[in-house]
Amino acid sequence: MKKAILYMIVSTFSFTLMNSVVKYLASFPTFEIVFFRSLGSFVLGTTYILWKGIDIWGNKKTLMLVRSFLGLTAMSLFFMSLKYLPVGTAVSLRYLSPIFATIFAVLLLGEKLRPMQWPLFFLAFLGVLILKGFDSAIDNTGLVLILAASVFSGLVYVAIRRIGKSDPPIIIVNYFMFVGTVIGGILSIFNWKVPEGNDWWLFLGLGIFGFFGQIFMTKAFQIAKTNVVAPLKYIEVVFTITVGVLWFGDVYTIWSFLGILMIVGALVANVFVAKK
Repeated sequence: MKKAILYMIVSTFSFTLMNSVVKYLASFPTFEIVFFRSLGSFVLGTTYILWKGIDIWGNKKTLMLVRSFLGLTAMSLFFMSLKYLPVGTAVSLRYLSPIFATIFAVLLLGEKLRPMQWPLFFLAFLGVLILKGFDSAIDNTGLVLILAASVFSGLVYVAIRRIGKSDPPIIIVNYFMFVGTVIGGILSIFNWKVPEGNDWWLFLGLGIFGFFGQIFMTKAFQIAKTNVVAPLKYIEVVFTITVGVLWFGDVYTIWSFLGILMIVGALVANVFVAKK
C-alpha cells in the first residue's frame, strides 16, 4: 500500500512538472509541443518495450489507434487551453473527464450508473459554473478548449475499457506516443519555431516527465485497489496550483478555490461511490 501511494505521488508530481513546462512553453505552436512531448515518451517507451522483449505491435491494433487519435485530440486541446488559463485551473477542469467517461460508458458500453453519482456530477459542474461566474481569470476560449479536452479524454477511457487487458499498458501508451509524434511533427512543419538555449532542455523534459508519470501511475494501479489509488491522482491539482502560484504568479480568489474544491471533491467521492 505504501509503495502504491509513493508511486502515485511520484506520478502526479511528474505530470505537474510536465504541465508546468507546457505552460512555460506556451509561446511555441501547440503541435510543436505535442511533437516533443510525444517523441520523448515514444523513444523511452520503445526502448523499454524492446528491452523487455514485449510484442511492440500488440493485439487490438485498430482500437489502440482509435484511442491514440482520441488521446491526441484531448492532449492538443489541453495544451491549447494552457495558453488562456492558469495551469492549476486547467488541470482541475480537465478532471471532469471521468464524468464524461461514465456517461459515454453508459451510452456506448451499457454500463450502469449508481443514483448517487448524478448529484456528485451536478456538484462538479456547479463548481465549473462558480469558477466561470466569479473568477475573472477564466477565459471563454480556454474554458471551451478544456471542456472539449475533457470530453475527448472521457472517450479515451471508454476506448481503453474496450481494449481491456488484451494489451499491456506500455503498448497502448506507445501507440499513443507514436501517433502524437507523427501527427504533431507533420502539423508543426509549416509553423515551426526553433527552440533556443534552455528551450531544448525543457522540450526534453516534456517526454521524460510524461513517461515517468505514466509508468508510475500504471505501477500504482497494478499493485493496489482502484478506489484507493485513483483519489490520489487529484494530488496533481494541489501540486499544480502551488507551482502556478510560485512559478507563474497565478492568483486564486476564494471563489476559485471553492469551485476547484467542489470539482475535485465531487470526483473523489465519485470514485468511492462507483466502486461500492
